[in-house]
Amino acid sequence: MKNLKIAIQKSGRLNEKSVQLLKNCGLNFENYKSSLITTVSNFPLEILFLRDDDIPEYVQDGIADLGIVGENVIAETEAEVRYLQRLGFGRCSLKIAVPSRSDIRELSDLNGKAIATSYPTILQKFLTENKITADIRMISGSVEISPALELSHAIFDIVSTGGTLRSNGLVPFADVMTSEAILISKNGIDSNPVVRELMQRIQSVLRAAETKYVVLNVERDNLDEIISLLPGVKSPTIVPLAEENWVAVHTVISEQDFWEKINKLKAAGAQGIVVMPVEKIIM
Repeated sequence: MKNLKIAIQKSGRLNEKSVQLLKNCGLNFENYKSSLITTVSNFPLEILFLRDDDIPEYVQDGIADLGIVGENVIAETEAEVRYLQRLGFGRCSLKIAVPSRSDIRELSDLNGKAIATSYPTILQKFLTENKITADIRMISGSVEISPALELSHAIFDIVSTGGTLRSNGLVPFADVMTSEAILISKNGIDSNPVVRELMQRIQSVLRAAETKYVVLNVERDNLDEIISLLPGVKSPTIVPLAEENWVAVHTVISEQDFWEKINKLKAAGAQGIVVMPVEKIIM
């Protein structure tokens, strides 16, 4: 059987988590730090390490069957690819930012202004939708410094924490889009059984990342109330304890749900609550 090919970022903010995701799926591969292509030893898959800008086009053109890339890159390249799975990492926003002392206060104030960016396609679409005519200046790096050098009145760039903006005297002005890592494919490839197996592995890892295994002790008299709070994947597992009239309740629950219910659990008599990570959940 011919190996599938998946393209991921060679270096940058998505590389490490993309590699870790694939390894968490049980895929064994080496030399990924020194090679542009590596073969998985226990799965029919080859991994290509590319510039993120190239990944959507490689997938679109069928050179790679799958890719992991930021949604912002897909939008900028306008590649015709299929979204298979949002991966939950690499989250960021693309924003227009202006100097803190700028007189730009409303979107209409951008008319006639110069905006520096590495994402001219996304920016132009946003400006067109808002009936704004501005001078888009393409800069491939260090976009944040352009207002200080009087190369632009504003910038449009990725913002993760906002620290880089603040350190360059900039403040967010307008949110344009949010982005995260996406698993993409060329049209039709998701019917391939190897792709389906890889998808099952990836989804199992993603579900586990959002889930906790919870064990708690409770008196039988309070068990029904505890069960109503912790439905579990199907229903909680109940294990009798050595002490009469006490049981241990085992369940799997999303971390968000757990924190929302922790006080209700304690009020219902839950004791000795233990919360553990889950490695994988296979449905």
